[in-house]
Amino acid sequence: MKVAIGSDHAGFELKEYIKRYLKEKNIEVLDVGTHSEESVDYPDFAKKVCEEVRNGADFGILICGTGLGMSIAANKCRRIRAALCLYPDMARLARQHNNANVLVMAGRLMGKELAGWTVDAFLSAEFEGGRHERRIKKLEEIE
Repeated sequence: MKVAIGSDHAGFELKEYIKRYLKEKNIEVLDVGTHSEESVDYPDFAKKVCEEVRNGADFGILICGTGLGMSIAANKCRRIRAALCLYPDMARLARQHNNANVLVMAGRLMGKELAGWTVDAFLSAEFEGGRHERRIKKLEEIE
């Protein structure tokens, strides 16, 4: 599995933790930045992660202070379904019902342990299809 990950300055610390967490699970990680806590613009990193997902990464993970900016930016990208998830159940349902391909988390609102559980739930869940497939097709029509 290959996961593209990116953050702004507010999500940098949690991004670094999640990178290590994924690598310990033998998951390939592509870090598109940022690489410090120096102030940057979140849309730049949302775009980079989304491009990686569209070009073959299995999933993306984005982190900013609240997750709101990253989720807004990511959902502007075609073929991306980014879900802001603060808890594991949200992440599991985002995959199962919405076929989300980008997980967005809040670096200033989530502890590391909770973030790890949320990542696990997202990456281990599978899209259920069925009635949810019809809804995904309607989202694609909006694009």
